[in-house]
Amino acid sequence: MKKLVIVESPAKSKTIEKYLGSDYKVVSSKGHIRDLATSGKFGLGVDVEHDFTPNYIPIKGKAKDINALKKDVKNSSYVYLATDPDREGEAISWHLKDTLGIDENYSRVVFNEITKNVVINAMNEPRKIDENLVKSQETRRILDRIIGFRLSKLMQSKTGGKSAGRVQSVALKLIVDREREIEAFVPVEYWTIQADFKDFQANLEKYHGKKIEINSEVEANEILDKLSNAFKIDSVNQSDAEHKAKPVFKTSTLQRMAANKINFAPSKTMRVAQKLYEGIDIGSETVGLITYMRTDSERVSSTFVAETLEYIKKNYGPEYIGGVKLGKKDKNMQDAHEGIRPTSIYRTPQSMKKYLTADEYKLYNLIYIRALASLMANAQFLITNVYLENNGYLFKTSGSVLKFEGYLKIYHEYEDQNDTILPDFASYKSNTIIANSIEKEQHFTKPQPRYTESSLIKEMENLGIGRPSTYATILSTIKDRGYVTLEDKKLIPTTIGIETTDKLQEFFSDIVNVEYTSAMETDLDKIAEAKENNIKVLREFYDKFEPCVEEAFEKMVKKEAEKTGETCPECGSDLVIRNGKYGAFVACSNYPTCKYIKKEEKSQKEIIDCPECGGKIIEKRTRKGKIFYGCSNYPNCKVALWYKPTGELCPECHHLLMAKKDKILCSNCDYIKE
Repeated sequence: MKKLVIVESPAKSKTIEKYLGSDYKVVSSKGHIRDLATSGKFGLGVDVEHDFTPNYIPIKGKAKDINALKKDVKNSSYVYLATDPDREGEAISWHLKDTLGIDENYSRVVFNEITKNVVINAMNEPRKIDENLVKSQETRRILDRIIGFRLSKLMQSKTGGKSAGRVQSVALKLIVDREREIEAFVPVEYWTIQADFKDFQANLEKYHGKKIEINSEVEANEILDKLSNAFKIDSVNQSDAEHKAKPVFKTSTLQRMAANKINFAPSKTMRVAQKLYEGIDIGSETVGLITYMRTDSERVSSTFVAETLEYIKKNYGPEYIGGVKLGKKDKNMQDAHEGIRPTSIYRTPQSMKKYLTADEYKLYNLIYIRALASLMANAQFLITNVYLENNGYLFKTSGSVLKFEGYLKIYHEYEDQNDTILPDFASYKSNTIIANSIEKEQHFTKPQPRYTESSLIKEMENLGIGRPSTYATILSTIKDRGYVTLEDKKLIPTTIGIETTDKLQEFFSDIVNVEYTSAMETDLDKIAEAKENNIKVLREFYDKFEPCVEEAFEKMVKKEAEKTGETCPECGSDLVIRNGKYGAFVACSNYPTCKYIKKEEKSQKEIIDCPECGGKIIEKRTRKGKIFYGCSNYPNCKVALWYKPTGELCPECHHLLMAKKDKILCSNCDYIKE
């Protein structure tokens, strides 16, 4: 009889089976096999009155997979549970053991990367299921079920919102709070003064040694009146500075960097990373190219460090060798395994490119270059600060010159470092330098910017809410529910998103907030470390939460739909204005019995004549509300543009030119108007 290895993903099973040989059979659970039922009090699938005992049932459609796994277990001599190396993976192993009737003739093994040596070594380091990790994950699942079910039902009955959640609602509140800060922000005027010289500019900083603030044009003019074009060189200071490479990626930093540099949504980043982790066919073998991608650790193995330092020495020279770099420990970090890195530094992006899709290559290149750079020497700069004096006013200019590129030799495509070269002030024959002009400029203070997906992930991590495996899902959920829209990469709350947040804060401000949510993450960590009792945590939460829910059901004022004064043509009931995912719409008040929705005649904003058919290019919106420009004769004419056409034609290919921010570019070729 063969030994049985159960993994989560089918993509991994064939690869691992090749590594282990004919004595093993490797099969997949295809993720979770069971979950909480939707029966019992409030449909929670949890006995909230008796120690929160969960009622697990097979996930719909999984019966066939479970029966096949039971047969495999029965026909094997030993079972290895090799689900993913995180708390959720630990819980899946526990569910498999319980559901499949596996006795103590089993071992739990974890693969941080899918490579032959690591898989074989992991098989030689078996252990039993960590019950504390399972309890922590089960507690998280029960909390999310209770909050999700109870608040979602409340929101659906009172606001028209579709869902609420333990972390989801706090993330939404961050976005709503930021929007209100922006709306309430009052700009404050200030002015700057800059002196322009032949080869550089200098900015006014101080007056008689004290930092200066200019609050009005009158003040700026008073200063200008006191200045001459002749400046004295007050001091020239030079110093050496070093820039350190960043550590290897963890989940949050990977999602943020991928969003900023290769324009991947967090959900896409994790989807592509999953494929790179599970295994890529590279001709002679199938191998995982990166380590496990759900992690908040930045640790790297000594084996990888030694291999990479040798690679750096051989390919760049000994002067480029650096050391291991670790970022500061974030709140609630679980240092359970490694950061995200390539499984071998010798599998360069260029050598792997022919085996990868375009998206896989972009992400692999990002991960590889980050990991390689993390072990390279610091970049070294010469910093020059020059102060120029003019009638008691001190102007400053700074220069920076790269002396030794270090890690920037390979990381420059992701981290810009341009030299700012200043004149050789020591070569000036006199101590005086003449400015070409001295100009004032008006400015206004600006509010904090709206969150992007990248900056929201960073904020959630800094605040200690959510886990690496949940960031992408949270963002997807609040977008899919219509609580926020994404415009120019900025997260903007919708009307229903704001209403949902306000209603939750009215009755659940002590629970739906950063502090409580972060404290709950700490409790979950303590459960994982056997420092806290899971039942105690659940009881304290529920006894505080459920009375708030009951009060909200009783006292929360239901948002009544506004009548339009029309009647439904199908059933005669009143037509009302409702808010949906894509904004306001008119529908029957007798919903769900009558599902009539009034189709509004949309006014068409004509832009230009269509050059293809003579129709009109009009402003349109996608189902998700994104603006684009298409022909009014669609589908007979399929001219469509993401950016507003200018009416001009490209001089090279004669297609329409479009206005994209501050550029005019062709909709068809690479032409950019000068």
